[in-house]
Amino acid sequence: MTTASVIDVDYEQPAGSQAGSACDTRHAWARVPPEPSPDERIALKERIRRLLREHDGGRGAVMVSHFYVHPDLQDLAEETGGIVSDSLEMARFGRDHAAQTLVVSGVRFMGETSKILSPEKRVLMPDLDANCSLDLGCPVEQFSAFCDQHPDRTVVVYANTSAAVKARADWLVTSSCALDVVNALHAAGQKILWGPDRHLGDYIQRQTGADMVSWNGACIVHDEFKALELELLMKEHPKAKVLVHPESPSDVIALAHAVGSTSAILNAAQRMDASEFIVATDSGMLHKLRTLNPGKTFIEAPTAGNGGTCKSCAHCPWMAMNGLVELANALETGAGEIHVDPALGLRARVPIDRMLAFTAGLKNGHAPGSLIAGIGAA
Repeated sequence: MTTASVIDVDYEQPAGSQAGSACDTRHAWARVPPEPSPDERIALKERIRRLLREHDGGRGAVMVSHFYVHPDLQDLAEETGGIVSDSLEMARFGRDHAAQTLVVSGVRFMGETSKILSPEKRVLMPDLDANCSLDLGCPVEQFSAFCDQHPDRTVVVYANTSAAVKARADWLVTSSCALDVVNALHAAGQKILWGPDRHLGDYIQRQTGADMVSWNGACIVHDEFKALELELLMKEHPKAKVLVHPESPSDVIALAHAVGSTSAILNAAQRMDASEFIVATDSGMLHKLRTLNPGKTFIEAPTAGNGGTCKSCAHCPWMAMNGLVELANALETGAGEIHVDPALGLRARVPIDRMLAFTAGLKNGHAPGSLIAGIGAA
């Protein structure tokens, strides 16, 4: 098998912001593993199944994978008793599972979140260098200084952040619960400091009318979707419904038939009366969409247009760092173990637990406002 190639990743963010700040990082890299041959793939998958069974003296390990990683890692997770889901459900599943070793296929903040919720467990990742532009673009020192400039605001951060940024927050949200949480905070009269994704923050502000100031970050995948090219593609497929993740630019969101998290996109594709869909999120999502909807067609939304350049080509270069070889190596050697300072983990768990209590309360029929009272800002 050939060796992994290292690619440069340009994730330039705008200089300055109407309301918030952005760090001055402009560049990163990703190490993309080569595709194994068919025979190598079969052997690696069987080796990983055995390692998961035999791990920890025969007590086993459980594998959780994000929707955006390679289909092989998604399939392996489900075939071996794990799950494929969003970052929060990955962590929640790992917390509640009997296995004392969690293998997280995704990016680093996902492994950290799993460790925060399961500090007593061992958390392994195929590659600890698998990062996220939102996390990289929100260093805790600069973000804390931004928060200090607005001491009267409740700090709400997106899951795509480091443990240190989570520890600085009052609330954590995912794209599936952000609207509900911010709506409830707004109804309680709280002003919001949001970070780090500016597109998601802008979408939430428009939907809720909340008083918000935002950090100026972006996901390199969703930031690249182009409304001009999307409109042209929609003309080619006039019966297609458009499914958009809210990390996308506002002019792309405006063209959507459904806007939502990865889980919401899955639900919309199954629920909507259409046989053809254009999908504006990471292309790794198409595997699960096609698996669950074998009679439907899914088309990648375009990531280029007039004056546009494709930095991500609709797939996160860091998600692509998760490979079968790296996964097997982590299980065999313990490489890629996530460590979070225990004191930091305790602080970071506070906003996570608030979100978990809030979402559980909603499922149990409680009014959103009753879930804010007595919690508020940290």
